[in-house]
Amino acid sequence: MEKIRTRYAPSPTGKMHVGNLRSALYEFLIAKHAGGDFMLRIEDTDQERYVEGAVDIIYRTLEKTGLIHDEGPDKDGGYGPYVQSERMKTGIYMKYAKELIEKGEAYYCFCDKERLSTLKTEVDDEGKSITIYDKHCLSLSKEEVEANIKAGKPFVIRQNIPNEGTTTFSDELYGDITVENAELDDMILIKSDGYPTYNFANVIDDHTMNITHVVRGNEYLSSSPKYVRLYEAFGWKVPVYIHLPLITDENHKKLSKRSGHASFEDLLEQGFITEAIVNYVALLGWSPEDNNEIFSLDELIKAFDYHRISKSPAVFDIVKLRWMNGEYLKKMDFDKFYEMAEPYLKEALTKPGLDIKHIAQLVKTRIEVFTDIKEMVDFFNELPSYDIEMYEHKKMKSTKESSLSVLKEMVQILNDWDDYSNDALYAMLTDYASKKELKNGTILWPLRTALSGKQMTPAGATEILEILGKDESVARIKKGIELLEKAQ
Repeated sequence: MEKIRTRYAPSPTGKMHVGNLRSALYEFLIAKHAGGDFMLRIEDTDQERYVEGAVDIIYRTLEKTGLIHDEGPDKDGGYGPYVQSERMKTGIYMKYAKELIEKGEAYYCFCDKERLSTLKTEVDDEGKSITIYDKHCLSLSKEEVEANIKAGKPFVIRQNIPNEGTTTFSDELYGDITVENAELDDMILIKSDGYPTYNFANVIDDHTMNITHVVRGNEYLSSSPKYVRLYEAFGWKVPVYIHLPLITDENHKKLSKRSGHASFEDLLEQGFITEAIVNYVALLGWSPEDNNEIFSLDELIKAFDYHRISKSPAVFDIVKLRWMNGEYLKKMDFDKFYEMAEPYLKEALTKPGLDIKHIAQLVKTRIEVFTDIKEMVDFFNELPSYDIEMYEHKKMKSTKESSLSVLKEMVQILNDWDDYSNDALYAMLTDYASKKELKNGTILWPLRTALSGKQMTPAGATEILEILGKDESVARIKKGIELLEKAQ
């Protein structure tokens, strides 16, 4: 059997979009599942969209996510150069374009902008206006073409698609798709600046680099007949096509930069971890045979069957990703967790003397992303303003009146108590509740409220007492008493 070879071929135009990351991940998984090769190729022929530093982002992202390429610009596997602008210098694209001209499958076009502006236009699948070329230059004689080139007249090279008949191509997910040739435009293969177009360079590079499986978004479905016609014109084997479903936001609109979580870098900045992002992105269009949702990269390699990729749009659900990230944090080794959480904790905890490592242990199982930390722990710095309605809790049978009574008793007890370790405090307070024939919550709820001023905390009352210490704890309880008395 032929060895599977896939390629990730990004354009260096900025951050890595979630859709690009999914393409890279699926290409990696398809190759590795079958024991094949995964290649990195940089497609930089669109010089106008090139962003400085974007190539570094590509390398950094692949390294962070574990999508290690077997060959690429930094790992020559015998198919280089792996950067299109460098490949262009070898003359490869012009060579193959001229071969198509000789076969009658392409032709020189010298039409200027003024003439092109008079032609019919249509709107493509992405809402862009495209000009439908009328084959005007196809009728030029060889002598006319040579005279124009000799005179230095600007030109492009166009694919020659017949007006009659049909073209059929096969996709692993969508099956055979047939289109009328009359619907296909004579797309440009070589631009006036000498650079190949994205579509043409793609075909030449995929063939000459022996790519067996081409994985890309289904927005390229409409272009695929033109790709197939190029392969057939050269007499080359057509690769296996796998077109991936669209990724939408929660409102079923195409995921965009405005969503705030459209790129891998955005998600890292929002406190997500790489392993959870990769796991979640794998499920954006693919489902395993069982109901398992948590996969390491090695587990994904074993489980990934591209035939289980869906044709339906995949919804990027930030709530689901947050849940998944939280599951990863819960299972994470504490030392690794602390190393990652420490910058967030130090930024949030500005009061001197706080035991940051202890607080890290408390938040580990309670946060979903690292950026949750600040709001969860900032009360340790100082008591925030809070609504005394928080003292009301039906389940705990706590009211403002009962809370005031509890706090008045507790302030004296805790002021006289010296052992502020969690275990000693918990034993003392629960023993007190038992003697008073009260539920533990009747004592602990008002205490936690007075100590934190928060509805939700990463710890119970006794753990907060331990961290704050006697003086601060007593001062906060007195403040709670003062607020409740004022409201009477």
